[in-house]
Amino acid sequence: MKILVSDGIEKIGEEILISAGFEVVNKKLSPEELLEQISEFNAIIVRSATKVTKAVIDAGINLKAIARGGVGLDNIDTVYAKEKGIPVLNTPGASSISVAELAIAHMFALSRFLHLSNTEMRQGKWPKKEYAKGIELTGKTLGLLGFGNIGREVAKRALGLGMKVIAFDPFVVKTDMSMDLTSKEAVIRNSDYISLHLPFIKSEGASIAAKEFTQMKKGVILINCARGGVVSESDLLNALNNGTVGGAAMDVFLNEPPTDAQSALINHPKVSVTPHIGASTVEAQDRVGEEIANKVVNTLNNL
Repeated sequence: MKILVSDGIEKIGEEILISAGFEVVNKKLSPEELLEQISEFNAIIVRSATKVTKAVIDAGINLKAIARGGVGLDNIDTVYAKEKGIPVLNTPGASSISVAELAIAHMFALSRFLHLSNTEMRQGKWPKKEYAKGIELTGKTLGLLGFGNIGREVAKRALGLGMKVIAFDPFVVKTDMSMDLTSKEAVIRNSDYISLHLPFIKSEGASIAAKEFTQMKKGVILINCARGGVVSESDLLNALNNGTVGGAAMDVFLNEPPTDAQSALINHPKVSVTPHIGASTVEAQDRVGEEIANKVVNTLNNL
């Protein structure tokens, strides 16, 4: 069988596919090239760049599996793939630790003004007095919206830092951790820090918008390492400007790369930003490559 790896894969993943006897074509194709060539392949492995649309699925007359190395499936028409009987595979747990650690890193950055002082000291400034009022994470309440693989990893680390952790997830009713599962409203109202680990459902719009911001503690710190669109960026900017939100960290954006229209938010002094690197660690990429390769092998071998 022939497999197209469109957005790259770690060496360990490619070795697993080859060892299983598959022909692997590791090549980035344009959308037009993908439509022309997809019929040659029995499976496609993508990351976030390649879009597996209805047209691609229709053209892939020999497709038996569609796989994404990562958590979200935004770039794959999963509904149509299911209608066509093509399994869609992903790696929901492989990058959980890396994303969780980045969320915690942003919490520290905003709490101690690291995002600002790093830049200003390189400009020859010594902002000791300006940033003398940092806050400790210990003793603060962290609210998690979404308590899947990543949310649980964030909770473990927050508990280790001495934080109180509360969480809401409509699909989780119990946990063995020393924390409370509660309602979305309770998380929003009672948290000093809120970390988002939710999917973005385009038809439903932002999960955190003007209404939710009015219910938050004044000075709350918001972390979004989930998906762009989960937070209304315009409402977040307003909340930062009126003091409702004391700081915000964003690894994901509605448009990636962001447009000029998002520059006011990205350059806001109360905002810490990274370019969608939550899963971008050596360890996570190895786990992603290994896991997605094994899933493809098992799926194709069990047809």
